[in-house]
Amino acid sequence: MASKKPRAKKQVRPRAARAAVAASAPSVTLAGLIPLPAFLAHAGTLTTREREKLVAQATTIIEQLYVHLPLKRAMHATDPVQRLRLLSYRLAGLSERQFHDEMISVFTELRDLHTNYVLPNPYRTKTAFVPFLLEEYYDGDTRCYLVSKMLAGFNDATFVPGVTVTSWNGIPIERAVELNAERQAGSNLDARHARGLESLTIRSMAMSSPPDEHWVIVGYHDDTSPHEIRLDWQVFEPDPGPNATAVLTGQAAAQSLGLDLRTEIARRAKKMLFNPAAMTAERQASAPPSALAAAVDLSTTSTMPDVFAFRTISTPSGTFGYIRIWTFMVDQAEDFVAEFIRMASLLPPEGLVIDVRGNGGGNIMCAEQLLQVLTPRSIEPTLLSFINTPLTLEICERNEFVAAWQPSIAQSIETGEAYSQGLSLLPVDQYNAIGQRYQGPVLLITDPLCYSATDIFSAGFQDNQIGPILSAGGRTGAGGANVWDHDLLRQLLPGSRSPFTALPKGASFRVAVRRVMRSGTHRGVPLEDLGVTPDAVHRMTLADVLHGNVDLVAQAGAMLAARPPGRLSASLAAPSGKAAKRKLAVATSGIDRIDILVDGRPRSSLDVQDGKVSVAIADPGAGHDITVRGYQTGTLRAVAHVST
Repeated sequence: MASKKPRAKKQVRPRAARAAVAASAPSVTLAGLIPLPAFLAHAGTLTTREREKLVAQATTIIEQLYVHLPLKRAMHATDPVQRLRLLSYRLAGLSERQFHDEMISVFTELRDLHTNYVLPNPYRTKTAFVPFLLEEYYDGDTRCYLVSKMLAGFNDATFVPGVTVTSWNGIPIERAVELNAERQAGSNLDARHARGLESLTIRSMAMSSPPDEHWVIVGYHDDTSPHEIRLDWQVFEPDPGPNATAVLTGQAAAQSLGLDLRTEIARRAKKMLFNPAAMTAERQASAPPSALAAAVDLSTTSTMPDVFAFRTISTPSGTFGYIRIWTFMVDQAEDFVAEFIRMASLLPPEGLVIDVRGNGGGNIMCAEQLLQVLTPRSIEPTLLSFINTPLTLEICERNEFVAAWQPSIAQSIETGEAYSQGLSLLPVDQYNAIGQRYQGPVLLITDPLCYSATDIFSAGFQDNQIGPILSAGGRTGAGGANVWDHDLLRQLLPGSRSPFTALPKGASFRVAVRRVMRSGTHRGVPLEDLGVTPDAVHRMTLADVLHGNVDLVAQAGAMLAARPPGRLSASLAAPSGKAAKRKLAVATSGIDRIDILVDGRPRSSLDVQDGKVSVAIADPGAGHDITVRGYQTGTLRAVAHVST
């Protein structure tokens, strides 16, 4: 672990002066900011009839659509259907807060961040926060909690980035995080801890109860002495991401959604609260395409800054490329993959770090179609299946995009199978239509906040043997499903006889409707509740938190440097008169054999050494694909494509 860098000593005020500072919350300016008590005073109430409708719809969704219900009953000893039935008998005697708390609890006990009760307006669009970001690091085997960022406009002499938080409302901070983690729906202990830490200071009220307290007393110490400060909970409305509306409302993308909405909302809130420079870049990227290049430097900035960031990193083990994927919330997978390829082409070919920490998912198509770009092998996608019920059968009978699942669901009447046949979202050849576009070794960085489409991407990365996975905290969040929301269900089964009816005041539900089964090296293993186990775990250090993940990146660089190299490029000479042959120039590094194929048919194979070689091939004419495959001691290392 990197040694702790000494910080400059702060001037210490007399104790009375420090107490005066702590007694009042500093002034913070943010558009639309509302103190928590004022928000709660005008939040409104539901009628008994509206509550009954919500409970009835929740029961239908859980009992007839929820794909993980048998698993959750077994793993977590919970019976959500019975809890909802009991709740329907007790509605009249519950306060508004008690009703929402009970509904939230029913879904939280499933330990499934895909399957949620989304509270009505005004809760569904609001996020509560206190004005700092709390992150953890390790000092030896001791976990510590550090203030890493502060809301612009917040000013205090001693409560500043870099101080260590020791208590929360008088509770030791480790225990406070642990207690809060138990109220989170993370599938495994790593995931619950990560969400317990994140929601301690930033809490979406769309799927979580508002904070119980109106303010918190934060205990902390700086370089000199312990302090306490009182901080009020505030409420604001984060802007949705620039791609979110298209993904959530466009039926095609919504059908293939894999998203932890709570993590996505928290990501947007943190960006707005603590990273104004990133918000500026996001607004610049909304310029028309003709003006975008003039507004930003596209050699260092993505055309999708809410989705990607990229740069070159220097480590003790070498210089590599680095791409951060913040979210998979992009409507068109083709646009997502094309921008990734563009960024990767600007980075060093010696190796690439892909960092998906804190990524709550998005469009599953983006996640799975990206994999082919990173490997010379053919991608084997994950398989998805429904739970077999009359309602899933009706949905598949009435909607073409899921018609392929219908025969096996219908057959379950005879077989008694609990789940339908597992099928991929797209034909397998569509996951390999582009092929490898980055040939250097690749490493993936994950953490327990990775969920849903990011879980699926991480599993595909591992199962297709693309490269090692380094985690900053343990297993991924273990979200193994395709999630549909109540609005989509109403679109799929419209009409007066539909089991899905309009919900009051903007309330909604989300449900895991198709489970994911892994492929490749973990073929048949469910992703839900298990997640992706990394090849190595990095404990975040103080230097990581304060100095841009310096130790994490160094470990990633060392792991990349240990990977075997293997690159090649190919170009085809122009036709020469009526000659029947054309010259194919191939440059190789770390390759000892190349195979040449035209439109998938083998044409030539030869042993090579590092350097350049020219191969004469029969002129295939225009409109054909030449594929060059490079091997090292029999192992496929790189693939290059040339179009004629």
